Amino acid sequence: MECRHLNDLDTQAARMLALAAAEAASDKKASDVRILDLGDLLGITDYFVLVSATNERQLASLTEEVERQLAERLGRSPRRREGQRDTGWMLLDYGDIVVHAFTEEQRRFYDLERLWSDAPVVPCDTAPAAATAGDPAWYAPDASTQ
Repeated sequence: MECRHLNDLDTQAARMLALAAAEAASDKKASDVRILDLGDLLGITDYFVLVSATNERQLASLTEEVERQLAERLGRSPRRREGQRDTGWMLLDYGDIVVHAFTEEQRRFYDLERLWSDAPVVPCDTAPAAATAGDPAWYAPDASTQ
């Protein structure tokens, strides 16, 4: 029973990180922000955060903002960073979450939502702007994940 409790805490922390990443990308006007819950489908990460940018400059800006905010607010840095803005796809791998930032054209081309269509989508439009890791009210799982 103790292990299950630790897994629940890990999942809550990952969900909080995913929501914070989505919010940070939104702060730089990312579009079509979506969080996919891959916890039961993929053994290497819990969540994909998918975001779109209208151009390569915005792509670089929003990935930098995600990195900055997650470091400042939650003390987290990506384990790996892949892609360049001129490729149209940048990836930030935090272990428990992976942020995929695309230009709109590359997002349509790779269509990760179709590939992972079995994954539940996490609502992400209600995270408060001033949330931090120490704010327990920020993590509020929806009833469907209980």
